[in-house]
Order: sequence, then structure tokens, then C-alpha cells
Amino acid sequence: MTPTLPAFRAPSAPERLFNRAYGFLVGLGLGLSHSYLLQVRGRKSGRIYSTPIDLLELNGKRFLVAPRGRTQWVRNAETAGEVILKRGRTRQSFRLRPLSDAEKPAILKAYLDAFRREVQRYFPVPAGSPPQAFAELAQSYPAFELLPL
Repeated sequence: MTPTLPAFRAPSAPERLFNRAYGFLVGLGLGLSHSYLLQVRGRKSGRIYSTPIDLLELNGKRFLVAPRGRTQWVRNAETAGEVILKRGRTRQSFRLRPLSDAEKPAILKAYLDAFRREVQRYFPVPAGSPPQAFAELAQSYPAFELLPL
């Protein structure tokens, strides 16, 4: 049975406040080693938007996963085709390669296992579940491989 997940799981007011404060710290170069400030150009306004993200590094590759679903950053990134990861003074530009639903189960499993404390509440399966448990969920979670520009 496929769980029905909303297309977008909006953050609460306290989560928005935390994201803003944590994003500021990450932008200064503080925070956890896997935390980056994702910067992407708005698809309508052209303005640069920033949000803190957890970057999954697996087998020498970098992956972005959107545990909240099709968020604004996902829609903007899909339109722009590229993003910038910022941490302190360092900025790196990447092209996005959307993952197919067939590729996602292993990436979603690795992401949830690595960041369970931060993202378990967005997944209907527990951390440590086998990749097959993510197959039915794959379409609900946008995921991208980051390719250097």
C-alpha cells in the first residue's frame, strides 16, 4: 500500500525561525560539516533565495534530497537547472541531475540514515529500513545529483 504524502510539507513558524537563524550561521561558515546554504534564483522574481540544507555525500557523489517534498527551492532549482552551495566564504556552483524514481530508494535510505534526527518526521518509514521500503515513496521526494559546473 502506497502511503499518501502531501506534495509539500510546509514548515511551522518555529521551524521557519530556526531555518533562518541556522541558515545565517551556516552562511558565516558555522554549523555541522554537512550543512550548506543552498542558493537558487527564483523562477518568477529572479531574486536569489537561500535555505539551509543537509548535503548527502555518497560514493564520491553529492546529492540533494527534499524531505519536505516539492518545496519552493525545488521548483526554483528545477527551473534554474543550477544551484550554489555556500558555506562561509566558499561558494560552489552545481548543475542538477534529477534522480529517477528507480535511483531514489538507495539515496533516500542513505539520506534518512545519515540525517535521521533532523528528517525522520518527514518519512513514513523508520531509519534503518531496507531500500525496498523507499520504492513506493520515491515519487514524493525530489532528489538530485549535484554535478560541478
